Amino acid sequence: MAAAEALALRAGPAEAVRAALLAARRRTLALADDFQAALGTAYPGIPYAPELNPPLWELGHVAWFQEWWIARNRQRALGVACDPAHARGPSLLPQADGWYDSSRVAHRTRWELPLPHADATRDYLERTLSQTMELLNGLRPDADDDMLYFFRLVALHEEMHAEAATYMAQNLGIALRDGAVAQEQAAPFELELPAQRFRMGSDAAGFAFDNELQSHEVTLEPLRIDAQAVTWARFLPFIESGGYESPQWWSDAGRSWLAGQPLRQPVHLRLGGSGWQQRRGGRWLPLNPLHAAVHLNAYETEAWCRWAGRRLPSEAEWECAALTLPGFSWGQVWEWTASPFEPYPGFTPHPYRDYSAPWFGSRRVLRGACQATSPALAHARYRNFFEPQRNDIFAGFRSGRAATTS
Repeated sequence: MAAAEALALRAGPAEAVRAALLAARRRTLALADDFQAALGTAYPGIPYAPELNPPLWELGHVAWFQEWWIARNRQRALGVACDPAHARGPSLLPQADGWYDSSRVAHRTRWELPLPHADATRDYLERTLSQTMELLNGLRPDADDDMLYFFRLVALHEEMHAEAATYMAQNLGIALRDGAVAQEQAAPFELELPAQRFRMGSDAAGFAFDNELQSHEVTLEPLRIDAQAVTWARFLPFIESGGYESPQWWSDAGRSWLAGQPLRQPVHLRLGGSGWQQRRGGRWLPLNPLHAAVHLNAYETEAWCRWAGRRLPSEAEWECAALTLPGFSWGQVWEWTASPFEPYPGFTPHPYRDYSAPWFGSRRVLRGACQATSPALAHARYRNFFEPQRNDIFAGFRSGRAATTS
């Protein structure tokens, strides 16, 4: 079941969208405070890493994205019919397009840009939000989905960047005041997903990302699927039995990835004198075996599944189970699926062209949410997608096995 906040933002009135925009901004600013307090003078220029962005660039990009798609967008009332290439109005920050347009500013160059300092960046955030709220408040009470489309998009976009900031904090060893708290999982058990024809994807009124459209029927075979994500209690025996040294459990791509790793165990994990420990917020803490296994990449999850005689579910199986099976629990970690990130039949890109289409075929689908995911994003049909070797994200998995029909 999607979080109530996700349903309200996607299909609710302007008041729900306004609340989501303000909640996203509060979180953005709180994260910025934590980063600035931890990094001090290093705040504008953390060392380069391919999976990160400079924190100061991230803030400016959030403001720019909102201004580009709302205040500067002369066709915002058209929703998905907006021409993304139409001439925009000027920015509040004259050089903003040359600094913050992620479609045109190469990732590596973001570390060398002469960005505004922190106070000026926050001022840009404040002014663009003020513009957005004025325009949202000016909509008529019965504003339709087209009129609300870009307001919904920028709220979700900002929450995505807030979640990415939590990944960055973990990578840099920064403790966050409002850090995610993992929950203990119940004893593992399986649910029966019967063979069926299932309509996956969305055609519902309200907001949907372009990659969630169009709905289409798929045929599912019977499956026994975990009711919850795999815990460390289930994953640790794979490590302790030499799973990372045993090539038979790994795919060719997995073996290739493993060959470049100095350690034969998951990232952010180590065996100390008192047992397994997990690195969180720059500290090594005792590992709770009842927490969902996290910071695993797709290759690690597949290797465990082979070792355990199980497999990853497809994204169609995951979506069907999430929407139809009582007792299917999700939201502790993003969950790798067996499905490559590909367009649904009839895919048509939305105006934000770089959201989906450039990544088809090179990413793997994850489903669900994690403890750092905003409730506004937690929707059962939402398709997250990352390169399969990524283990900095808060990702784990659940598993399944074939079930015979009675």
